[in-house]
Amino acid sequence: MADLGKVDRTFFDEYVFPRLGADRTDVALGPTHGVDFGLLDVDGTAVAIATDPVSILPELGFERAGRFALDFVLADVAVSGLAPSHLAISFTLPPEFEDESFAAMWDAMHAEAEDLGVSIVTGHTARYAGCSFPWVGGATALAVGDPADVIRPDGARAGDDVLVTKGPAVETTGLLTTLFPEQFDLNAATLAAAQARLDEAACVRDAMTAAAAGGVHAMHDATECGLFGAFVEMATGAGVRLDVATDRIPFRPGVRETCDALGIDPWRATTGGTLVLAVDPDRTSAVVDALEAEGTPVGVAGTVEAAGEKGEPDPGVVVDGEEISHPEVDPSWQAYEELARASER
Repeated sequence: MADLGKVDRTFFDEYVFPRLGADRTDVALGPTHGVDFGLLDVDGTAVAIATDPVSILPELGFERAGRFALDFVLADVAVSGLAPSHLAISFTLPPEFEDESFAAMWDAMHAEAEDLGVSIVTGHTARYAGCSFPWVGGATALAVGDPADVIRPDGARAGDDVLVTKGPAVETTGLLTTLFPEQFDLNAATLAAAQARLDEAACVRDAMTAAAAGGVHAMHDATECGLFGAFVEMATGAGVRLDVATDRIPFRPGVRETCDALGIDPWRATTGGTLVLAVDPDRTSAVVDALEAEGTPVGVAGTVEAAGEKGEPDPGVVVDGEEISHPEVDPSWQAYEELARASER
């Protein structure tokens, strides 16, 4: 298990997966490493469900921090193709968190939830000694709909096109340059471009747009371990191979310069807000047009190929002609720690 970030597949398989409580017939999709959501079948109704920590970063301002945290939580059910509909949220707040600051954060979360059609149905709010920013709680999001509309995380099929929105390290770039601007030796225009990426670190609306265009067989939010991690998770989950080219993927302004300054690989760094999609080639143009009409950059990065059968290669990912493996650790976590320490000096 890595010191920072999500547990790896070995840890998950040894400690988590064998111990999942009661075996119920209404669980259509249970915990799976690298999969964004679970799925229930409740009397013929699909319920996608996902739980995430609530991360509030005061340095963003509490309104912006609230929206950022909510969008992060809702993304994991949005990639099911069902619109997020319900939210349960728990806050374990530090004692110094003032009422006025909480009000600003909560008003922003309410407004974003209302705009997305999400009802907040239950929760818990308290201050406790020992709690500290940014990790101040947890939330569970649900999306309820027709089982026929669910886009399964293991649904990529041979012959599909692989689409990627926004590109690598969008979240890493926007977040770290916004939190620690004084630590980057970038000119003003480049720094501003890098900081603007934080406003792209949300994908709920993109997921809904792509699903509505039709033909999406799988969809994944490229969070920890970035696009390389997301490619591998999509391929192994579906038992297929992905063959992609990086020069067909968007690369947003400020990303390369920020990652060079940090000495990290943008393709392995967390990039919440970026989607990887496996799409029926007959619907690729429709999905691309729909996303671009909403102002979201998207590239047709490659194709899905068959794997695992006799005479075929094992499931995996080829990027620019080279086989890749899942990154062992996300470099953005260490970069954050180093920037935070430097800012305290």
